[in-house]
Amino acid sequence: MTMTGLDPLPTPEHPEAALAAVVALRRLAARLEVAAVVEAIAQGWTWAQVGEALGISAQAAHKKFASEVRARRGR
Repeated sequence: MTMTGLDPLPTPEHPEAALAAVVALRRLAARLEVAAVVEAIAQGWTWAQVGEALGISAQAAHKKFASEVRARRGR
């Protein structure tokens, strides 16, 4: 998969822009992670499967995402 229409990534020689990009990427990754977990649970995945996919334990996955899964189910 290629990404098009993106500005070139800033380099470490421009720390202000590079650090701002890091923050933006972390926020995007967090949003994608939550959305993917919510969808996985909605599709019937177990917490063990979610944890395995994320490289964490089932317990850690449940602790991190269960409240968001419950909140989004109520929408």
